[in-house]
Amino acid sequence: MTHAHLTSLVLSLLLLIFIVIRQKQGKTIKVWHMVLRSSYLLIIATGFMLFMSAYSIPMSYYLKAIMGIVMIGLFEMVIVRKQKGKATDVLWITFSIVLVILLAMGFTLPQGIDLLK
Repeated sequence: MTHAHLTSLVLSLLLLIFIVIRQKQGKTIKVWHMVLRSSYLLIIATGFMLFMSAYSIPMSYYLKAIMGIVMIGLFEMVIVRKQKGKATDVLWITFSIVLVILLAMGFTLPQGIDLLK
């Protein structure tokens, strides 16, 4: 299940980059934005399955789940604020920080993938 969760996250990140590029070109993103929202469902479903499959659920899993929901909110805020022509610099910085923290937590939690092996 970890692979499915990581794959859906990478898919969402690629879709976000694609959407931002299309926004800069002035093209419509409505359909792609809906596809991205569908990928959120994959992230949430696989994350929930990983969360529930833990033998005992330590506080770090709760923290990661909350930060994951915040991350999805940041996805949306970046796209919508960009559509409205508002500044997104602070959101991108916050997005990057939360992404790094989530990846670090995901790879170090017991159900994560050990990259050092």
